[in-house]
Amino acid sequence: LSSCTSAAEKMGGAEQREKPHQGSGDSGSGVISTRTYFYTDEAKCDQHMETFLGCIDASSGSSEDGFSAIKLTALGRPQFLVQFSEVLVKWRRFFHQMAVEQGQAGREVVEMKLDVEKLQDSLANLGIMNKTESQHWFTGENLAMSGTMDLLDWNSLIDRRSKISKLLLVPNMQTGQLEPLFSCFTEEEDLQMERVLQRMDILAKRATEKGVRLMVDAEQSYFQPAISRLTLEMQRRFNRDQAIIFNTYQCYLKEAYNNVTVDVELSRREGWHFSTKLVRGAYMEQERERAAQIGYEDPINPTYEKTNEMYHRCLDYILEDIKHNRNTNVMVASHNEDTVKFTLDRMIDLGIHPSEKKVYFGQLLGMCDQITFPLGQAGFPVYKYVPYGPVNEVLPYLSRRAQENRGFMKRANRERDLLWREVKRRLRTGSLFS
Repeated sequence: LSSCTSAAEKMGGAEQREKPHQGSGDSGSGVISTRTYFYTDEAKCDQHMETFLGCIDASSGSSEDGFSAIKLTALGRPQFLVQFSEVLVKWRRFFHQMAVEQGQAGREVVEMKLDVEKLQDSLANLGIMNKTESQHWFTGENLAMSGTMDLLDWNSLIDRRSKISKLLLVPNMQTGQLEPLFSCFTEEEDLQMERVLQRMDILAKRATEKGVRLMVDAEQSYFQPAISRLTLEMQRRFNRDQAIIFNTYQCYLKEAYNNVTVDVELSRREGWHFSTKLVRGAYMEQERERAAQIGYEDPINPTYEKTNEMYHRCLDYILEDIKHNRNTNVMVASHNEDTVKFTLDRMIDLGIHPSEKKVYFGQLLGMCDQITFPLGQAGFPVYKYVPYGPVNEVLPYLSRRAQENRGFMKRANRERDLLWREVKRRLRTGSLFS
């Protein structure tokens, strides 16, 4: 039981029991969602890892160049992912604060560069560390040799080579007080990160042996920064020679484009294959309800049209990178016909041939076959995503897809009309069963 309760919860006398995460959709709020639990022990996570290994084996046995999807909340205590995500968000927010102070408001995040000397002065003025300490900090990481520091340099200061529990104070802009960035992290929670990475390592090695690509599914935004960071660690290791690990970006998030561009830039610098699945997102109602309850800014784009714009913007950026850098791969996971047409048109414009297998398409099994089959017949790599399991667990997943996808019923009617047209054609030509 101790492994499912954070040190902060223990000190507060929190009840030690398995329970859904607040805001995950299982708290009686009526939000449709799959269950996300605080696992009672590490053995539960190991059981889930064994299930994922079976999925990899099944994918390998059923098709060439297959994919297998995993969820990181099944491989580690979700509360740890929440805490780690808060650390990463706070750290990135501090970078933005320093960039704004240096007159860089309004720039794309990937273009922001901090003047190191001014940064050192700011850190000293805030009482975080004196100039001598900050010089040692930067020199120890071999950073800022050019006199500037971008977000990738900044992130490397707290990568997993450093102890996560190392104390660092950052300012809280609401209270004006300095707060410890890692106040809730203990030695045990440092070990939890290592356990998650070890399980991911086992899965990635099996996927490599079996010729299967591993897709790490996106989850709620309060988990996602940690999930993306851990996935990047695996991409650094396993995507050196080929695309094995695929991250997932949810384009209904306001930060989607910034997240994509920063990670693409990291892959260029370090020389590994950037591989991603692009989705619109499936937790909109949950995200907005939780933001309202806890009192932070809604992370979701305000309209469906804005989400479409974000999807096409991220996709166009990745397709441009494929043209110039053949180490990039993308799965267009969408039921939207306009998005598929947009992708095909851009592939033609950029000279990306389907035989290169740099651009994949994916739809859920049983949905949008009028998109899937023509793509396959035209020679594009196209996949059916197969959710399976006990009915009472799979139906919430599928109903959430229907709830979040406004055009679902319209497309279902279109599929019915197309199927009926094909039945009548076969009856007329006497080829009903051919």
